[in-house]
Amino acid sequence: MTSGLSTFPLAAGLQKVIGDQVADIVKGQPTALMDEVTPITAELLKFWFQDDYVRLRTANFHDGQREAILHIIYAHEVLKAPNLESLYREIATEALLDGDVLGEVTRSAHNHPKYAAKMATGTGKTWVLNALLVWQYLNHREYPEDERFTSNFLVVAPGLIVYDRLLDSFLGKEREGERDFETSDIFTNQDIFVPDNYRDAVFGFVQSSVVTKGEIGSKVTGSGVIAVANWHVLAGVEDPDFVPDTDSPGADIDAKAAVESFFPIRPGKTAGNSLSALDNKFTRGGPLLWLKDLPSLMVFNDEAHHIHTVKKGDQVDEVEWQKSLSDIASTKGQKFIQVDFSATPFNESGSGAKKSRRWFPHIVVDFDLNQAMSLGLVKNLALDKRKEIASLPLDFNADRDGRGKVIGLSSGQRVMIRAGLTKLGMLEQEFSSVDPDKHPKLLIVCEETAVTRFVEEFLHAEGLPAEDVLVVDSDRKGEMTAAEWDVARERLFDVDRHKSPRVIVSVLMLREGFDVNNIAVIVPLRASTSGILLEQTIGRGLRLMWRGDEQIDEMKRENRRRIAQRLEPQNYFDVLFVVEHPAFSQFYDSLMAAGLASAIGDQLDRPTSATGDLEIVNLKAGYEEFDFHVPMMVRDREEELKAPLVDPFLLPRSRFPFSEAKKVVGSGDRFVSEDAQTKTQFGDYRVNGGVMTATGYNDFLSRVTVRITEALGGRRAEVTRSSKKYSELAAFPLLQMYRPQLLGWIDTYVRHRFFNMEIDPLEDENWRVLLWDQITNELAGNFASALVAALQNETVSIAEVNHRRLSEVTSLSVRASSCVEMTKCIYPKLPIPTHAGGLERKFLEWIDKDTLVEAVCKVSEYKHTFVQRPYLKADGMPARYSPDFLVRTESMIYVVETKADFAMSDINVQRKQAAAVAWCEQINELEPDQRSHRRWAYVLLAEQAVKGSIAANERASDLLDRSRLRTTEEEEGEQQIW
Repeated sequence: MTSGLSTFPLAAGLQKVIGDQVADIVKGQPTALMDEVTPITAELLKFWFQDDYVRLRTANFHDGQREAILHIIYAHEVLKAPNLESLYREIATEALLDGDVLGEVTRSAHNHPKYAAKMATGTGKTWVLNALLVWQYLNHREYPEDERFTSNFLVVAPGLIVYDRLLDSFLGKEREGERDFETSDIFTNQDIFVPDNYRDAVFGFVQSSVVTKGEIGSKVTGSGVIAVANWHVLAGVEDPDFVPDTDSPGADIDAKAAVESFFPIRPGKTAGNSLSALDNKFTRGGPLLWLKDLPSLMVFNDEAHHIHTVKKGDQVDEVEWQKSLSDIASTKGQKFIQVDFSATPFNESGSGAKKSRRWFPHIVVDFDLNQAMSLGLVKNLALDKRKEIASLPLDFNADRDGRGKVIGLSSGQRVMIRAGLTKLGMLEQEFSSVDPDKHPKLLIVCEETAVTRFVEEFLHAEGLPAEDVLVVDSDRKGEMTAAEWDVARERLFDVDRHKSPRVIVSVLMLREGFDVNNIAVIVPLRASTSGILLEQTIGRGLRLMWRGDEQIDEMKRENRRRIAQRLEPQNYFDVLFVVEHPAFSQFYDSLMAAGLASAIGDQLDRPTSATGDLEIVNLKAGYEEFDFHVPMMVRDREEELKAPLVDPFLLPRSRFPFSEAKKVVGSGDRFVSEDAQTKTQFGDYRVNGGVMTATGYNDFLSRVTVRITEALGGRRAEVTRSSKKYSELAAFPLLQMYRPQLLGWIDTYVRHRFFNMEIDPLEDENWRVLLWDQITNELAGNFASALVAALQNETVSIAEVNHRRLSEVTSLSVRASSCVEMTKCIYPKLPIPTHAGGLERKFLEWIDKDTLVEAVCKVSEYKHTFVQRPYLKADGMPARYSPDFLVRTESMIYVVETKADFAMSDINVQRKQAAAVAWCEQINELEPDQRSHRRWAYVLLAEQAVKGSIAANERASDLLDRSRLRTTEEEEGEQQIW
């Protein structure tokens, strides 16, 4: 039963406003949201979500993270609601008429901007937190008087596990007492969080402003503060090592201790009035007073279900550290901003049939476990049903004596542990054949700390050595020195990389903040039916274990389809097995009803392989005969760049008639303020100052010239994700000396050619049509492409070349159901797409039989990354692509791309072709012995051409030679022959 808010009206209202704009934000099209936010925010949103930037990164925000960021930014920056009631009146007015919602949202605890993100465990709440921190800091830095923004942050954790992980996120992992900032989340994921031109400022702020819970109020920082604390600092109680065991988290903090933490010691001669006690009391209150005195503050509550109210009848009891937050907020008004994160943002009350959930009223985004599983962002869930569990009347609680003391494990618990060990052993054996560095783990969650000792003894009795078992609970920590605990903690957080321990035993310390990927089996010995605890227990194993393999990714997608159809998965990649427990039955049933979980039986008659039909194929014996040596330039033969020559009168004309563009744009400043709010970045080629903020025609010419020259960086510049490498490349842009000449050509192009008519940019402010995104991108793209071609003329010297071999990738994953056995390849089999892979299968089977073909190999986009080529897309943005195949004959090496017929005319396919041709010509300019005495050529094959040649019994090598793209010199030579 759910009480109070049965839906999430704020989340629904914001989705209604923002949802329709997401597609345009991704495409880089103008939207109402982008017009209403500050230029800093608009630049961040483009960098985070626009497809041109997303394609340059291997990792990005997923849909749920993007929704959380957009909803909070819109609610706070655009709607500017000073408190929760105002936000409801702006976006969800009708919900105020529902039950006691109005009474709830008007309580003093909600009298400031307040947002809650309901996000499933394992879906990256910390990434959202980091993005919001960057958004607030950069805006405050640019607009210090704007009360919507701050550079003061308080990040609150529910316990020491999460607290340590937050410090790791901001300051980097701790090794031998020192933290390495370059291992922090915000540094390692800088390409996701921070545009390059802001990185120095953001990194400097984070490194200088983070204070630990013991430093709050005492450490001096500069332009703001990032205070990281656990909830005990706010509650004014001692620091236990984990959150107390409760079915209503946050409701049982000792009231007496909390009251005493806020009031001075009473007069008298009791022991409590000693000088040391008085000093302790003062020190404890120090952080709260210091936080209260800050002029503004944004609070991030991680795992926020611990902090809110518990309703008992008509009485609402406010948790003590929420009271502290309210007290801190009392001096700030709307300059106090609260953002809560939780997978389970509700409180529970009652028991049995009367148990109810009370959802937080300020939930602005609902990205639940169902959505996360459907999108493949977390593991699939499988209930491991055992016949012996179903058939025997087993007791799932520990055995106790007459006084309630635990004296041993029950038979039911022993059966469950054995079931977990059996499943773990099967996964270990089969996963090792795919990747020996993947080590699945078993997590046993006990009902209380007294049980863990008996579980550990039972595991040893079952044959597990001491190094295979790691017990983590508060009792065990109490037996260790601080140094011993630090070692155990590092071992715990590093379990993914090591074979041992195989089994982790805990009670509640690991229910939050235990962010490892390889938990594959969970045995829940807890008897609690708390919904929060059930979801948190499952959450420990939800993070993905298998990433970055295209074959495994496809198999995981098939699993999701089968589970949605109520079928068992056919492999166990990223499947989390939970050994059946009666307390979880309702939770399982709800997930299975939604098609998100499955039940796995004993499978004695129909055993399922953990790896499905996946095979790992290694290099075949004698692979050297079929290897490819790809020339890689260490020092290009072109040492001096000749002055480029571009004829503006030969460049393509615009697709947009000038008269139509003029109608759209008009004149004056209105267009600039609405559509010209961003700085522009070419991926990792960073540009200071945007074309779209130009204030006049000369300013536009200057900016677009800078954009083009720094984007190219040089004729064969490599796209790099390394800011250090970029700085080296961009320190002296290769084309900088020619910028005046390039600017003149662009001016001529605009005046006499681009619009297929003569125009005067200064007359009637005609130049403003150039600020239209589509026109700017077309102009830059056309000129950049011509400039690339013009840069072919360079002074040459002998190049220095290294060779990369395809055989450096010693193994590939293939599926037995979708692969082709090969003879002339370094691998015995090559993978093809499970769906729509017919063309690749036909091509490979056909070319492998051609006696004139010496070798062939499919290029793995994920593994043969050194074969990827940079190219400029139609909008002038750089990107990378991998060709499909390399084919070798006696005199040629073909770079082959196969495409469906309808895709042949796509403009970006043509741009890839131009880049590949340039790469082949670059290789062909090398000395013959540097390119294996063969010429390189690019071939773009349409599906019908392949089918037609096969039907005509033509050799594959003949089609490749006939279809290869020839240089101008070759075409002229062939014409002279005929």
